[in-house]
Amino acid sequence: MNKISPDILKTKQHFDILDGLRGVAAIAVVAFHFMEMAISDYSKNFIAHGFLAVDFFFCLSGFVIGYAYDDRIGKMGVLEFFKSRLIRLHPLVILGAILGLLTFLFDPFGGHPELYSTGKTFLIFLCSAFLIPLPVMPERAFNLFGLNAPSWSLFWEYVANIFYAFVLYRVGRRWLLLLTLLSAAAICVVAYRAGNVMGGWDGNTFWHGGARISYSFLAGLLIYRSNWIIKNRLGFIGLSVLLVLAFIMPFSTKWNWLSESLVVLFYFPLLISLGAGAMLTPGFKKLCVFSGNISYPLYMTHYAVIWAFGNYYGTHKPPTAQLAIIIITGLILLIGIAWLVMTFYDIPVRKYLSNKRKQD
Repeated sequence: MNKISPDILKTKQHFDILDGLRGVAAIAVVAFHFMEMAISDYSKNFIAHGFLAVDFFFCLSGFVIGYAYDDRIGKMGVLEFFKSRLIRLHPLVILGAILGLLTFLFDPFGGHPELYSTGKTFLIFLCSAFLIPLPVMPERAFNLFGLNAPSWSLFWEYVANIFYAFVLYRVGRRWLLLLTLLSAAAICVVAYRAGNVMGGWDGNTFWHGGARISYSFLAGLLIYRSNWIIKNRLGFIGLSVLLVLAFIMPFSTKWNWLSESLVVLFYFPLLISLGAGAMLTPGFKKLCVFSGNISYPLYMTHYAVIWAFGNYYGTHKPPTAQLAIIIITGLILLIGIAWLVMTFYDIPVRKYLSNKRKQD
């Protein structure tokens, strides 16, 4: 068996502003999850559309995968592509499941692990660690992955990667455009029927996740292949503000399906095009790199704390001022934990696996 050239496996230069925006979106998701636990009425939630950050992730992923692999997957082969993606993504999937299990068993504010046998708990953990959907926990809203809810999007990310490796990297722009338009129609149907673009994370809305990843991933890939990159001077701060506007736009039960669909179909692809073409001032480079680096660890490790926070809020009902302090402090601590996870777990594990791979 011939060894793969190290140059083919080498990571390409990043789009720093897009990396930075990924971090902004990850922070928005965490803020949304905190607020969602405390305020069930989305019309009173200042970041009620924070879940749309996942659609931004999907669109960004399509763009980045096209940029990183379109010109080399043919040389490296499907198996090496899958190894690259597993090394990049799966260490944090496993850690997220472990943290979720620990919180489930030892949550100081509540939870009912005694309702589950050891065998069932172990099965739930294995399914969370290996991304096998198992929506069997009613007290956790039948999440596909009860121990770490955000893993639902990683499941669909893997599906998109598999589809890319076997089909999409060979597909020309015309077919890619057709697939994107069909997926856009699917998003509209899902949004209209459900009243929003929120689904995909539980057993009842499982296939909504397929519609969300299909459109956004394809749109990101189409932007890259079409070179729809818009040169601009908005910079990291300007684009961050534009991104956050999508998450804090007014919540309207009647028109959510339309406003959220428009954001996913047009606004996020536009932001990707602008982010790829924006000029980065040197003063913000370190911030963008930091933001991008902690985005995935933050996303995959925060929900263990969210479950504990939900149980705390349910039993203590803190007043608004105290709640604000708790959420802001929790957000800062989770960013710090994400940095620690990145530094002492994710980077070392990925480095070890990459070196092991080169030796094989």
